[in-house]
Amino acid sequence: MLFGRNVIDLPPSFHADFTQRVTAEHHKQILYRGTIDFSSPDRFKWRYTSPGRKEVCTDGKKLEVVDHELEQVTRYKMGEGLNLQEILRHAQLHRKSVYIAKFEGKNYTIQLNSRQELSRIAYRDELEHNVLIIFSKMHYGKRALPESRMNCSFPESYDRLGW
Repeated sequence: MLFGRNVIDLPPSFHADFTQRVTAEHHKQILYRGTIDFSSPDRFKWRYTSPGRKEVCTDGKKLEVVDHELEQVTRYKMGEGLNLQEILRHAQLHRKSVYIAKFEGKNYTIQLNSRQELSRIAYRDELEHNVLIIFSKMHYGKRALPESRMNCSFPESYDRLGW
């Protein structure tokens, strides 16, 4: 990661474990766990393992959500969602290792770890839920990942929506 007083740039690729905590009104929380792959310039693959198996893949233009329990794949045009690359481009240093970004009407707090790697992202989603994503076991890569690794995989028998 390139790091300067007011700059956060993602490396060509990274892989990490994540925990995503979504807090709704009345402090009701849902905790998700899984892994994430990023490959430059804007490909992400989120593999949720808990509470259920799900994959979310994007190439920056379309978003695919594979729900393995429902045996269903839904395809969306990009618009909503966490556009990490763009959010980081808008980040400004707030205090040591903590950045604030304002992007598309939302405020994001981004924290780097002691190695200046992405560690946490917090924001309020369009449903007014507080979202905290914590990255662990972060591994930065020097090259983009193969496209085949970034695609969602699912059996032909799954129902398809939005295709």
